[in-house]
Amino acid sequence: MNVVVGISDMRVSREPEDVLVTFALGSCVGLTLYDPTTRTGGMIHSMLPLSKIDAAKAEKNPFMFVDTGVMLFIQTLFDMGVEKKNLIAKVAGGSKIMDDKGVFNIGERNHTVLRKVLWKNNILVSGEDVGGSQARTMYLNMETGRTTLKMSGQEKEL
Repeated sequence: MNVVVGISDMRVSREPEDVLVTFALGSCVGLTLYDPTTRTGGMIHSMLPLSKIDAAKAEKNPFMFVDTGVMLFIQTLFDMGVEKKNLIAKVAGGSKIMDDKGVFNIGERNHTVLRKVLWKNNILVSGEDVGGSQARTMYLNMETGRTTLKMSGQEKEL
């Protein structure tokens, strides 16, 4: 069953029939974390790098921001019994959609903050597809732990 992860949203699961999916990852970043020993994992779709630009919005929806959202995502998985040493991390997004001249660099900044948060938590990224100028759809199959992307009608595994 497809479980949709919206923009500024996060979902976790341990149901083998679930496939987590997020659409239209442009400058936003998507992160999947999966523990193959417990078959528990999740996905987050964050829109902006740092919560300090709007503390009220960050408090209302921490998943909107990479810094607050990813920390809450990681903690949620730990609360479900996931161990950090087992986590497999995959990253997608961070495109330069509607920012051809690199004025805002939202995609690049999202990716940089995401990598820093994961690094500070000793979580290594085992696969990523970031940058460029196209949107991606990201899937996490809870039964197998496979993270796949669809871009321009093509599918590939991370």
